[in-house]
Amino acid sequence: MKTLCLLLAALALAACGVETATTAATSAEIKRREMEAAKKNLQQATQKIEQSTQQTLERAAQSEDQSKD
Repeated sequence: MKTLCLLLAALALAACGVETATTAATSAEIKRREMEAAKKNLQQATQKIEQSTQQTLERAAQSEDQSKD
């Protein structure tokens, strides 16, 4: 009977370890996805800024050309 109790206690503790490992893996996956989304957002923002800068430069060049006429 004593051996059975020890075995059950060991199994219960082992199950807790598995749950902890699963939780850690799930958290890591969530963080990885968040990082990928943040990188994508940063790339999109950078692209929009570059486009806006290019448009501003083009308008400035057009204004300069018109003022020369």
